[in-house]
Amino acid sequence: MKQLERFLEWGGTKKEIVLLAVSAAALLASIAFGSVLPLDPAWIAIALCGVPIVLEAIIGLVTAFDIKADVLVSLALIASVAIGEDFAAGEVAFIMQLGGLLEDLTVARARAGIEKLVRLTPRTARVIADGAESVVPAEQVRVGDLLRVLPGETVPVDGVIRAGATSINQAVMTGESLPVDKGVGDEVSSGTVNQFGSFDMEATRVGEDSSIQRMIRLVQSADAGKAKIVGLADRWATWIVVVALAAAVLTWLFTHELIRSVTILVVFCPCALVLATPTAIMAAIGNATRHGFLVREGDALERLAGVRIFAFDKTGTLTYGAPEVAAVHSFSPDLSDEQLYFCAASAEMWSEHPLGRAVAAGYRAGSGRPALGSERFQMLPGRGVRAVVEGRAVLAGNAELLRENGIALPGEISHAAEEALRDGCTVIYVAVDGRAAGMLALSDTLRPSAAETIRQVRQTGVEPVLLTGDHESAAQHIARQLGIAEVRANCLPEDKLGAIDAAQRAGRPVCMVGDGINDAPALKKAQVGIAMGGVGSDIAVDAADIALVNDDIREIPHLLRLAKRMMRTIKYNLTFSMALNFISIALAITGVLTPVVGALVHNAGSVFVILNSALLLKWKKR
Repeated sequence: MKQLERFLEWGGTKKEIVLLAVSAAALLASIAFGSVLPLDPAWIAIALCGVPIVLEAIIGLVTAFDIKADVLVSLALIASVAIGEDFAAGEVAFIMQLGGLLEDLTVARARAGIEKLVRLTPRTARVIADGAESVVPAEQVRVGDLLRVLPGETVPVDGVIRAGATSINQAVMTGESLPVDKGVGDEVSSGTVNQFGSFDMEATRVGEDSSIQRMIRLVQSADAGKAKIVGLADRWATWIVVVALAAAVLTWLFTHELIRSVTILVVFCPCALVLATPTAIMAAIGNATRHGFLVREGDALERLAGVRIFAFDKTGTLTYGAPEVAAVHSFSPDLSDEQLYFCAASAEMWSEHPLGRAVAAGYRAGSGRPALGSERFQMLPGRGVRAVVEGRAVLAGNAELLRENGIALPGEISHAAEEALRDGCTVIYVAVDGRAAGMLALSDTLRPSAAETIRQVRQTGVEPVLLTGDHESAAQHIARQLGIAEVRANCLPEDKLGAIDAAQRAGRPVCMVGDGINDAPALKKAQVGIAMGGVGSDIAVDAADIALVNDDIREIPHLLRLAKRMMRTIKYNLTFSMALNFISIALAITGVLTPVVGALVHNAGSVFVILNSALLLKWKKR
């Protein structure tokens, strides 16, 4: 008894495989020994595969008057058993359960994204009251409280900086690859990470109103609002049942031969119709896996075939999400561009800031030798660095750093910086021995395959769109390089979700491609979400329907074409199976087919459907 209980608690899919294996063996035994045994072994298949189908059909009809394909299957099973065609009943039940198993295997049930977002929620906060600092649970913070955030800590609630300067990693909210410098009067959001300096802030939005909690609600609402595709077999089931029953009743009335009516129900049993979609999806998923995609939802490719817009995030998706030195400009007669680069790289040698590390790494890669490092290095949060390089006092950072040290920016440097900013670059100003010497422009690196990917997506008749949390100048610069006409910059998670919702309400289904936590609501809301599995956040991957494991966006056009090819294959399968059914009905009405022969004929159609679907496994557009 305990062994039976453990079996019933066993994983559903594994149990289905065992039951199908036992049923297949029973059907083989029925063919070999059914005529000599007192009880036909086909009854094992009827009990294991047929009874669940009949029960599900009855429950659907009684509770919701839900007429699906299993209603016609149940009628065929009961009629076959009633006239003693046990093998036909067992065979039909087996084929139907096999189709159900294939469909189940295409559906991923693991959804952990919301739980991981919840774990990002800050647990505690440092509250300053009457000059004393105390650590309290984050949910106890009230609007107006003064909080202190130390380097490396997560901002507990939304607020405004009242003292101090720092750099904030806002990737969780905007997807920006670089920390953003913040000072007095600047807003900070819960869930973002304080990189370097400590600061005091006044709480403005707490609890359920904070940014990270709004993000969680966005993901939940987007998931609940996404429509699920109903299988074609179930969509057509009502008409199939009506036609089959009418044909069976009319045949019995005119011929008075019950066996012909039962044969009609058996041959019209939608086995091939049920197999048409899951077999094609399984084969297409196998093909997608070979091209680096992990398809996490069974109907994701079916939905992908119908998209009209491909919305791309910028940072980490079309770009690598890592800054590189794009240009070095010296405006000092005493320093060449290479010497200015050396001074800046040496000053940034010990910097923890991503921009500083990028400058030092870029100099090492470009010159073939590392910078020498510096003396009296000082990190200035929210400003830059100060150091002495080979006896020269070097400042490297933003314009505020130079202004606070009484160093004026000449017009030629300001003009060059403005051009770099228009191109979406980040600028580091360099001063040597108290005078502005030049500037370095850093930019995110475009993936080499991005332009070709966008071109091929457009060739399929789908319009590419750029949705990014980055600044307008950076977004427009990337869009110009890639030939993307529609751009939305400075997008918070709710902005991306709103843009996708508006497009889909207008009848233009969207596929969203992103990598960050901030993309999770949009990935959920879109008709299909594709996450960058290599560099992307695991929360984004959990929110998406498909993960691009190796981050090779060159494969995205193949996936789109594969989805469209899969839908054509499904339509071919359905057309063939329905045509075969109607021909078989004509033969059953005339008495040419018996229930067993009819079952074999229409199951031959199921084999054809499976073989046709298998062609998708290695399909690729030449």
